[in-house]
Amino acid sequence: MNISTLRSMPHLSASSIQSYNGCGLQYKFSRVEKATREFTSDNLIFGSTIHQVLSDYNEEKLIGNPLSAQELMDLFENYWTANVNKTPDIRYSRGKNFDVLLKQGKEMIKTFISQVPKDEYEILAVEEPFRFNIDDIDIPIIGIMDLVERDESNTIIISDYKTMSSSVTINEIDQNFQLSVYYLAAKKNGYANNDIVLKLDCLMKTKTPQFKQIYTHRSDDDEKRTIKIIKETWNGIQKEVFLPNGQGTWKCNYCEFANQCREYLLN
Repeated sequence: MNISTLRSMPHLSASSIQSYNGCGLQYKFSRVEKATREFTSDNLIFGSTIHQVLSDYNEEKLIGNPLSAQELMDLFENYWTANVNKTPDIRYSRGKNFDVLLKQGKEMIKTFISQVPKDEYEILAVEEPFRFNIDDIDIPIIGIMDLVERDESNTIIISDYKTMSSSVTINEIDQNFQLSVYYLAAKKNGYANNDIVLKLDCLMKTKTPQFKQIYTHRSDDDEKRTIKIIKETWNGIQKEVFLPNGQGTWKCNYCEFANQCREYLLN
C-alpha cells in the first residue's frame, strides 16, 4: 500500500481531523481550497528532518545494519541542508536560524541514539502506511505508523516520534488523538487479536536535549470516543462548516494562512 496513492484520493487522517477541530478556517484554506501557504514553519521542516533520520535508523536496524551516532548526525545534516534548500519560504522562530537548528538537531539525534533501548522489541514495520473505514463515512482514514514492533508475549507496540519544546503529561498522552487513530488502524489491519500498546517517543528541544518514551493504552470507550470524533468531524466537513479559531490566540501567530484569514473575515 503506497501512501502517495492513498493521499491522492479523498481521505481523512489524524492530522486533517485535528486541523479541522483546531481551526475550521485553516482546514478550509489548506485542505479544501488548497491555498498557497504564506510561509513554511521551521518547526515543520525540522520535525520532518528528524523523522527522516529516525526512519533510516529503524530501516537499517531492521536489516541488521545499525547506524552509529556519527552516521545519524551526518544524515541529519544532509537531510536538513536539502530540506531547507528546497524550502525558500521557510520562517525561523525567534533566535533560530539554519546553523542553530543544525547544531540542535545533531545534538538531539546524539541524545536519542545514546538513550534509546537497543533490541528491546522485534521490528515488524517502519513507516507503515494504513487505511481503514468507519461506518457512515464514505472515504477512508489513512496515515503512517512510524514504527510497529512486537514483544516476546506477542504484544504489538506502535510508536510515534515527536519533536517538542516542552514535556508532555501522562494525561496528554492518554488522550493523544493520533495514537488513538493508530490503535484503530492496528485493530482493523491485522492486529485485532493482539494486545496493542502505544508509545510516544519524545525528542525534546530543550537547552540540553532529552529523550523520553511514554507508554499508553486505549480502552473500548476510548475507541468509541475516537470513532465519534471522526464521524462528527466528517459531518461538519460535509456540511461545509468551517468555523475560525478565536482571533488572537497563540495559534494565529504561527498560522501559514493568517493574512488570508484576516481578509476572509473582513469580506
